[in-house]
Amino acid sequence: MKILTLILFTLLSGTMVFAQKADSPANRSVSIKNSAVVMNPSNNILNNLTASPDFSILLNAIKTADLADTFSGAGPITIFAPTDKAFAKLAYGQLDTLLQPAHKAELANLVMYHAIAGKITSKDLDRQIKAGNGQATLTTLAGGMLIARVNENRNIVLTDENGGQSVISRFNIQQGNGIMHIITVVLVPHSK
Repeated sequence: MKILTLILFTLLSGTMVFAQKADSPANRSVSIKNSAVVMNPSNNILNNLTASPDFSILLNAIKTADLADTFSGAGPITIFAPTDKAFAKLAYGQLDTLLQPAHKAELANLVMYHAIAGKITSKDLDRQIKAGNGQATLTTLAGGMLIARVNENRNIVLTDENGGQSVISRFNIQQGNGIMHIITVVLVPHSK
């Protein structure tokens, strides 16, 4: 009975440790959220976002902010990609305001706040967090800062400049010009 209890405990705790999903190896297509949409690791970030209905708001924001060249260029870029569900958590009317022509610079800043130069995997993030005594500071393409930490559920959580937090729900989705990590909440930089 003790052995059975120990085995059961080990199995249950093992499933809790892996709350986040990592995709590998780098040379295969990745299905997002069990949908029919497949992200091809040889396509650039913009092309893969275009192929997925889960990122239509992010794609629209990239295009509206005239950042298509940035996310289709050579890179490498690491993008923390909020899903449409993440955008739905923004305050009522905030996204509509940002998508207006008068707020193009603010929209570009918001989009670029979700990207960093280089290709940073989940292992790289974990190493940086350990080296930083529990946190890593990431400089975004917008010039802002994100803080990465591991929470009590062993998830990597990003904290924006306003204290907002977003869990990385899926790691290491290879892109032809970088890497994508899916996040649960839109990160918001300080207003400039």
